[in-house]
Amino acid sequence: MQLYNKLSAEERRVLIRETGKERFTISFYQYHHINDPQFLRDHLFLNWNAMDVLGRIYVAPEGINAQLSIGADHFELFKTFLDSIPFLKHVRINIAREHDNESFLKLKIKVRHKIVADGLEDATFDVTAIGVHVDAITFNALIEDPDTVLVDMRNHYESEIGHFKNAWTPDVDTFRDSLDYIEEELQNHKRDKKLVMYCTGGIRCEKASAYYKHKGFKNVYQLEGGIIEYDRQVTEQGLENKFKGKNFVFDQRLSEKIGEEIIANCHQCGTPCDTHINCANDGCHLLFIQCESCKVDYKNCCSKECTDIIQLTFEEQKALRAGRFSSHHIFKKGRSEKLAFKKVPNDLEQ
Repeated sequence: MQLYNKLSAEERRVLIRETGKERFTISFYQYHHINDPQFLRDHLFLNWNAMDVLGRIYVAPEGINAQLSIGADHFELFKTFLDSIPFLKHVRINIAREHDNESFLKLKIKVRHKIVADGLEDATFDVTAIGVHVDAITFNALIEDPDTVLVDMRNHYESEIGHFKNAWTPDVDTFRDSLDYIEEELQNHKRDKKLVMYCTGGIRCEKASAYYKHKGFKNVYQLEGGIIEYDRQVTEQGLENKFKGKNFVFDQRLSEKIGEEIIANCHQCGTPCDTHINCANDGCHLLFIQCESCKVDYKNCCSKECTDIIQLTFEEQKALRAGRFSSHHIFKKGRSEKLAFKKVPNDLEQ
């Protein structure tokens, strides 16, 4: 019985290109009390592997978080399978506006303590006691309400390339960093302001809405389906688009264009740019923003140092990495001192 992926990313890439079939990039989540996450994990893998599903899925006692791709010819079968699981019946599926057949190259389903790491150990906190979901029309109206505090629940490198009009974009590295920080900043407005939140697909806002209700906020709202669903509704209903820039996504595409503006800058030369890249040096792999000109000059690297390293032989690069802990660069997400034009923290940026 196969319960784990056996093909490498490159082997899978070849198969995808050979078949030439269209694939959809989708995501969904559901908070639900799951008694046996491992059993559900194995059940999902057996069925999804047979459907040629690829992606990154987390299962935990609090629910499921899935980002994946599937062949267009298997999409209806996939939805039917989800409906066969009671707590996933009619779950909202976010379908990417921009598809890439190679957005995911492996099927990875992992059991986690939580589907969204929050650092909370409060047994009285019920993640299913959520705030009010709002659609794009209501959300647009709330944005213009002077009694609204609109909060971007994503991390700094996500909001840097795109965010909503009038949004507060806290300068945080992780979701767990944001929870207490936002509560502290808004502690005097728990009853007199409307707390409205958004994120990529809704999963972080859903947990945050339950958390802030738990902490005494009276009027808590979240954008249903996040930026992905907002873009779909705005497009299909001809609504005013109040999102500026790109939506950061967690697959090989790294972003989707939502608004027309470019609101970020190349981290190396400062020209307007909103294209993320990972440094080509495997000993660095820093996530940062790079324009086409710097991409050529630095050979897809974040610095002259890394550019020099990737021109060494494989064995020379391996020797440089031996016994050297450099993976911390991965998590700096555009904050490295190597980047002359990295984002300057500004919580009040609009």
